[in-house]
Amino acid sequence: MAKASGGSQRGGRRPARTSAGTAARKSPAKKPMAAPETVSVPAGPLRVGAAPGATPGTWIDRWRERMPGTPLQLVPLTLSGQRDALLSETVDVALVRMPIESDGLHIIPLYAEMPVVVCASDSHLTAADELRLADLAGEVVIVSRDAILTPDVPDTATGAFAPPETTEDAIALVATGIGIVIVPMSLARLHHRRDTAWRPLADGSLTPVGIAWRKDADSALVDTFVGIVRGRTANTSR
Repeated sequence: MAKASGGSQRGGRRPARTSAGTAARKSPAKKPMAAPETVSVPAGPLRVGAAPGATPGTWIDRWRERMPGTPLQLVPLTLSGQRDALLSETVDVALVRMPIESDGLHIIPLYAEMPVVVCASDSHLTAADELRLADLAGEVVIVSRDAILTPDVPDTATGAFAPPETTEDAIALVATGIGIVIVPMSLARLHHRRDTAWRPLADGSLTPVGIAWRKDADSALVDTFVGIVRGRTANTSR
């Protein structure tokens, strides 16, 4: 009579695991991943004001690289109108010439410009690579109505004619040889003419330039542009 098989024989199959044991070895179910948070970027445009001579070109180029879908409008400002343009919301942010009344505005200084003397191209002043206030004795200093600098230069005269309306008009007068104009270097470059020349004024007053925006402005676009101007990269937190 054959023996009854009371257990597994050598070489036989292992008994199947119970369903409870299998369930115990299964990995816990993964939770569904949350959908990424969507960041809403205003459509724009961002309106950037620029005081006379301010040159935001490099920052505008960086804006276009970082924010290609958001347009930027550059709005020229007058010296007397730069604060009003911000407070009236004509512009969102502006490069301004300082000093400027800070009430209601955030203002961050950026850089300071050296003053230069603009003279006729055949003037004796062009013999020097750099001028000082004392070198201007006897000259007629022309100050336009929109002048950024109104320097007090000893032993000089004012023209016996009405002040020109703009810096560009004043430099056109300089070309005739009747006087000189003292302006920040950027304006000398902006209004350069072949019949004029300019030289740095070593002991003249520097002209600071800053960036300003309203204190009540709550705009991601303004924050981004200010960050670009201050050198923050796309991956830098505020």
